[in-house]
Amino acid sequence: MIGYSFIHTAVDDHSRLACSEALTDNGSCYRSRLFAQTLSDAGIIHKRTRPYRPPTNGKVERLNRTLLDEWAHVRPYSSTTERTDALAEFIHTYNHHRGHTALGGQPPISRVNNPAGQYSPLLRKDR
Repeated sequence: MIGYSFIHTAVDDHSRLACSEALTDNGSCYRSRLFAQTLSDAGIIHKRTRPYRPPTNGKVERLNRTLLDEWAHVRPYSSTTERTDALAEFIHTYNHHRGHTALGGQPPISRVNNPAGQYSPLLRKDR
């Protein structure tokens, strides 16, 4: 039987590059000193949003809507693993192949200065 998945998502403000993972529903990790230091070391500004205020989190809210329409509800999945694997495939398509109106029809990766840098410790799958 398939249950619920809690999708944690981060979207780069400039490029719209997205990172989404199915994790436990525990947002406290985003308030940790380690998380703050890791972002700071990478030169990333962490913009927090107010709870229950979708207008302050527009890019992620828009991605959440896209995830519902183009990943979660696009077809039935036979298992949670199948659905999670499909999420990784969708995020790749979203970042590398899906054009965005706000980016002149280009995918988010087109606005990244150093695509090879995508293998930073924050995005590695082997952790």
